[in-house]
Amino acid sequence: MKHKLLVSFLATITLVTIVVFGLHVLVLDMLKEPLFANKIVLSYSLNAILATVIFALVYVLQNRYKNQLGFFFIGGSFLKFLFFFVFFYADFKADGNINALEFASFFVPYAICLGIETYFMAKVLHKLD
Repeated sequence: MKHKLLVSFLATITLVTIVVFGLHVLVLDMLKEPLFANKIVLSYSLNAILATVIFALVYVLQNRYKNQLGFFFIGGSFLKFLFFFVFFYADFKADGNINALEFASFFVPYAICLGIETYFMAKVLHKLD
């Protein structure tokens, strides 16, 4: 299969994101907190979609732009933070502070997706050597 790494990435990001989302909602339920508050669904969806787009871009451009792949990856992280400020920050900061549940609703999916992205990015870079 020609695009085995890309398919593996898609399967991994989908499965891990769904499992972590389920665990996150379970913890919220155990804490008797609202399950779908703080834009949690949007956060998981947006982080997974952005990670997928960024990785797919790096994967497609890996042979043509070998020396710039790291910049594409860093640019993707910048893009994720831009999306955070556009879609989340104003709502989270509306009451004057960002509480732990708001922080977790963005940071948990961000960290999970970034970890998966980094792992597969390392595979792409290792394959280029």
